[in-house]
Amino acid sequence: MARIVGARPRIVGTPRRHDVVFVSNHLSWIDILLLAGATGSAFVAKAELRGVPLVGWLCTLNATIFVSRADRMAVTAQIAQVRATLSQDWPVTLFPEGTTGDGVVLLPFKAALMAALDPAPPNIVVQPVRIDYGAATGELAWVGEETGQHHALRVLRRKGSFAPTLHFAEPFDPAQIGDRKAITAEARRRILAL
Repeated sequence: MARIVGARPRIVGTPRRHDVVFVSNHLSWIDILLLAGATGSAFVAKAELRGVPLVGWLCTLNATIFVSRADRMAVTAQIAQVRATLSQDWPVTLFPEGTTGDGVVLLPFKAALMAALDPAPPNIVVQPVRIDYGAATGELAWVGEETGQHHALRVLRRKGSFAPTLHFAEPFDPAQIGDRKAITAEARRRILAL
């Protein structure tokens, strides 16, 4: 699917295939295509995406966990959904920036859904990932108030290919790091080091 938008991905490091939570920076919806292709991961997505034509259907293909950002009281149920997906031996990807960034500055990480790892389920590791669109970052990052439809059309109209790199850090055991905030900080530190 990523080839449709011109992506010719390169993978650095070895992505885990099971018993893993990937924690990644987030540049655009292209990240989901890249990571799904490289890892087979399920994703956490905002609930509004479920009703978007085509996108909603695509989300159902990989056990997407839909969360409502407006309902802060539902975070306990969302954490339970993440844990349930992990118990089915399905990798899960979290984008703790909570939004897309410009690919230059790593935004602060939110720790709420990392509570699914506090305490960590048996055998689950965290594998930080840094996505880099290279020279095409400025053209492809989805930043600011641009609508999803406008961004998608802009990306699809872009000519040529680009070579995104997915940098997979060594996994770490969240049980050895501490609570959700410590796990979040450690994942962010490792992404910055990539």
